[in-house]
Amino acid sequence: MTPDYKFLFESMLTHLKQGVLVVDVNANVIYYNEPVTHIAGIAPDEAIGKNILDIFPDLTREKSTFYHVLKNGKPLIDYVQTYLNYKGEQVTTLTSTIPLIRDGEIVGALELYRDLSDISQLSQRIVSLQKELFKKVSDQKLPRENKALYTFSDIVGSSVSIRNLIEKAKKIADSSSPVLIYGETGTGKELLVHAIHNASRERRHKPFIAQNCAALPKTLLEGILFGTTSGSFTGARDKPGLFELANGGTLYLDEINSMDTELQAKLLRVLQDGVIRRIGGVREEYVDVRVIASINEPPLKAVEGKRLREDLYYRLNVISLTIPPLRERKEDIPLLVDHFIGFYNKKLNKNVSGVSQEVMDFFLNYSWPGNIRELRSMIESAMNFMEGNVIEIKDLPNNDNYFLTPDMPEMQSVLKKSSVPPLNEALTSLEKKLILQAVSIANGNFAEAARILKIPRQTLHNKIKKYGIKKQFILK
Repeated sequence: MTPDYKFLFESMLTHLKQGVLVVDVNANVIYYNEPVTHIAGIAPDEAIGKNILDIFPDLTREKSTFYHVLKNGKPLIDYVQTYLNYKGEQVTTLTSTIPLIRDGEIVGALELYRDLSDISQLSQRIVSLQKELFKKVSDQKLPRENKALYTFSDIVGSSVSIRNLIEKAKKIADSSSPVLIYGETGTGKELLVHAIHNASRERRHKPFIAQNCAALPKTLLEGILFGTTSGSFTGARDKPGLFELANGGTLYLDEINSMDTELQAKLLRVLQDGVIRRIGGVREEYVDVRVIASINEPPLKAVEGKRLREDLYYRLNVISLTIPPLRERKEDIPLLVDHFIGFYNKKLNKNVSGVSQEVMDFFLNYSWPGNIRELRSMIESAMNFMEGNVIEIKDLPNNDNYFLTPDMPEMQSVLKKSSVPPLNEALTSLEKKLILQAVSIANGNFAEAARILKIPRQTLHNKIKKYGIKKQFILK
């Protein structure tokens, strides 16, 4: 008996949890099979003959995987796509789209797709196994690879501002244009940069390198960025810089406003021409590096203060992203609290179930000058010392490290007390608390603390000396 290949093919697909779509060169559907999951939201007899954009109304030629493959003639494998199906329901699928080529010409395209939720359990299992493996080798000193660690799923929050930020960041993940991210200290700028890199189809498999520009002096930072040649200065060796090491991937420059302006000019040339030259070298090299820079003060203010070159600002600001401070997205605080409690329950082997209503009221009314980093530190500190399974006000760190705003219930109760301290004494106490707060947020970096307080560094040193503040007390 001669085998009926069409019958065999359709029988194989009948019980698969995978949809199959075939289109012609004009992206009109010529074959459609989706017997189990109904992801597309349309019956086969309705789909045949329709253009793919008619089936998925919110897609465009630019966003359609079919049009992309038909235009470029190259397969698109394991691409995650979120769109509205024929019924107007939002779906997320993992797709592989392959061009159909006959006699050297593209005659159509085939796409295999499945609901991403179908593989979520497998993904969770893999993550669980990875954690177990990491735990077994955590005591060994392993070299850290130049890879981004986080994705958009690691960004906690449901506020409109965060959802809009994530949506905007996803759109530019595949771009090669430079990005400038503005956010206050502790808002999670590096987490966002990791996510952008990992969402890029091309660059996520290439190096991701991060460098804090405030951590190194100009001469050392220049050599680290651009590399050195033997003999260029005493002790110099032939050594590639971060641009060479990040070739094909992403280079994240944190606190770009702390970089020397002369060095900023050299950075500008790389952004414009893609050309680097090692210190002391004569040979120029072309690099393909996406630069993402971040700044912890309003960019135009940094330009006005001559901390950021105007020409570099306009070159970096091709894509601008702003991370809102925690005080402007307080609806995310309960989610963040649950997230950090869950994280430290595992890390500290605790069984904390949550926070009291009094603590939550405190969190929702506090101004959070240190943003998410401060919230995380507060919860970690409380969970290290608490004895119960619910975080109470008494479990929070010493209030000397946190200052209260007048609109808080705790401050209102204090103001109602008959014994009001003298004004000079109160101002002195508040100034000391503000200094402790700023230095704590800056992790002991006095230069960063001075920037937070918007005072000269020498002024901060004088006040630290005046109040007898010890470094070990600041960093406790």
